[in-house]
Amino acid sequence: MANLDYEQVAYDVVMAVGGPDNIKAVAHCMTRIRFLLNDPKKANTTDVKAVPGVLGVFDATGTSGEYMVILGQHLLPVYEAVIKKFKFAEGAAVNENLDDIKKPLTFSGVISDTIGFISASVAPCVPGLIAGGMLKVFLLLGTLLSSTFASTGVYRLLSIAGDAPFYFLPVFVAYGAANKLGGTPAYAMICALSLLHNNWLAILSAKDPITMLGVPVRLMSYSGSLVPALLLAWCAGKVEKWLNKVIPGIFKAIFVGMGTVAITMVFGFTALAPLGGYLGMYLGNFFAYLANNIGFITVGVLACVLPWLIIAGMHHSLVPFMAQSISNPGYDAIFRPAFILHNMSEGGACIGSALREKDPEKRAEIFSLGIGCIFAGVTEPAIYGNNLPKKTPMYGVMAGGAVGGVVAGLMGARAYVMGYSTILAVPIFQDTIVGILAAIATAIVVAAIVAFILGGKEASAAKTIDAAKNMLYAPVTGKYITLEEIGDGVFSAGMLGQGCGVIPESAIACSPVNGEVISIADSLHALGIKSDDGAEILIHVGLDTVGMKGKGFKPLVKVGDKVKAGQEVLRFDLGAIAAAGHPATTAVIITNSDDCKLLDFKTGQRYETGEIFGTVEV
Repeated sequence: MANLDYEQVAYDVVMAVGGPDNIKAVAHCMTRIRFLLNDPKKANTTDVKAVPGVLGVFDATGTSGEYMVILGQHLLPVYEAVIKKFKFAEGAAVNENLDDIKKPLTFSGVISDTIGFISASVAPCVPGLIAGGMLKVFLLLGTLLSSTFASTGVYRLLSIAGDAPFYFLPVFVAYGAANKLGGTPAYAMICALSLLHNNWLAILSAKDPITMLGVPVRLMSYSGSLVPALLLAWCAGKVEKWLNKVIPGIFKAIFVGMGTVAITMVFGFTALAPLGGYLGMYLGNFFAYLANNIGFITVGVLACVLPWLIIAGMHHSLVPFMAQSISNPGYDAIFRPAFILHNMSEGGACIGSALREKDPEKRAEIFSLGIGCIFAGVTEPAIYGNNLPKKTPMYGVMAGGAVGGVVAGLMGARAYVMGYSTILAVPIFQDTIVGILAAIATAIVVAAIVAFILGGKEASAAKTIDAAKNMLYAPVTGKYITLEEIGDGVFSAGMLGQGCGVIPESAIACSPVNGEVISIADSLHALGIKSDDGAEILIHVGLDTVGMKGKGFKPLVKVGDKVKAGQEVLRFDLGAIAAAGHPATTAVIITNSDDCKLLDFKTGQRYETGEIFGTVEV
């Protein structure tokens, strides 16, 4: 494929997607051309895949609206030929999130997809839950300052606003779930609101048996519930897609919405909502059991491992369980305490690290990172700016979280409303505030002492290496994982070639070979290097980081530069990547794998920048 006629490839691809008149806009990322099509049905995926140089196709026209043609190393010349030949205006780089790509059905995949669906569904309502929770906290403080405050109109009316996010939680969750599924949010929200309607509440109060189509309806209250709304939104999304397929176009406006709500609520009132209610109840009972019996172990372990969950981007999956705990059993004795204690430990580790720092400017900077953790609840700058690069302060973070978690569990610390993970939010623990304050003090002190004793110096990038033939040198310090573990459909499926992923511990990428820089993404998050031996290597930092539009990335080379193995080629801000909501997992891909063979490659272990992690035979 080295001698591809890129103009012919461009022509064949454009014609296979329906011709130039079917293309509304065209853009690209580092590996794919993105088409917005006027009529997705005109695209012939079989013909597109048959074009020489095309590695695969991902049809996301039903979700993001994009039809993606994966070209790997041939991307830029084909894209330029498409633009030039058909006179399209160049588009900006677009979303690389391929969560909806079809993957083999596996147990781990189902679990991962389920957690991702729940997390995405709950995420939009979290700011509202925190706003309502903090409002209730300040109203509570008002009652402590004035014995008559609770009888005032201000208290009574603002209490309604504070309670609203929790009472109407099903509606917020339904909105988030519908957006995740690509359905119409209004349909899912109507179904969730049906569970909170005054007429349903009247049926509950009367306790009169009621049936739907001959099926008995279980009488349950769903205010503040999480799982029933998720099941209803999932059902509504599936029903809506089915109706859109079977109902003729001229009748869609009349029957799709009506049919979606009606069919969903038949299943909802008779099966889905009760099932969700019971699942939520059992989940709440499970959390209560953990808190009441082994809470000190559970909170300690979670707070200890949280820094690594955050680095891996997995901590967002715990947010739904916080919301479920607040709903049932009515308090969170595990997740919010662990999150707060982790933040305090990050701050404590910074304080201990700063006390050992001799440079006054660096000492002040590290202190400020610690204060940000404790009072603002922002940990990414501390993790990536001090604790992780110096390595040993992370032991302080883990120790502080573990010991603080034990104290919190033994003293029964419980958060009764949602709030931020900062010391300023401790009133959410209400009558257990003494317990969480004791745990916070313990976490800060233990983390500071351990970090101070162990010290630690920031790791630096490897120096240039006198590279041996066919050797690959680790471009990023961190744990090296398999393609399947990366979590991006295109990389994981091997469409772009052999390679691996890295969970980075440093913010520096170095060249893995002696060679030449052959490409740098417009959004600066990825670059390609061709070795002197002929291997073409893509270093792609983070997942979906194209959306950051270059913020947090600083290439240290330009296209055409000659580089040595171990030479710094890209610096990136791990804190900025995390703040933007993206995993920092970095892909290292041999994009011309048809001409190469990756040998002696081991994943599941940690490599320092510049260490040999494999060989490539061209």
